Amino acid sequence: QVQVVESGGGLVQAGGSLRLSCAASGRIFSINAMGWYRQGPGKQRELVATITSGGSTNYADSVKGRFTISRDNAKNTVYLQMNSLKPEDTAVYYCYAISRGYVYWGQGTQVTVSS
Repeated sequence: QVQVVESGGGLVQAGGSLRLSCAASGRIFSINAMGWYRQGPGKQRELVATITSGGSTNYADSVKGRFTISRDNAKNTVYLQMNSLKPEDTAVYYCYAISRGYVYWGQGTQVTVSS
């Protein structure tokens, strides 16, 4: 069993910053990609950022230049540094980890950006 747990969400004013963390634990043999999706009010879930075990990253166009994803492979942890936050970044942020072809999801953490 693999558990994925996010932390770091909260309420912030527009222009502010937040850092999300996500740790995968349990019977993990190797993790390939980890990353973040988000789902805003009335919106579909969308990919925010992803990072491979080798460090390759990919971002949604809407967050490029503002968000930075990083990971600590030794700790099976991924981070999302979010700067210059906008009200449209308000969403539940979900972390995922891919291990041996399976996708494991966290329960999500709320990020609310006030204008």
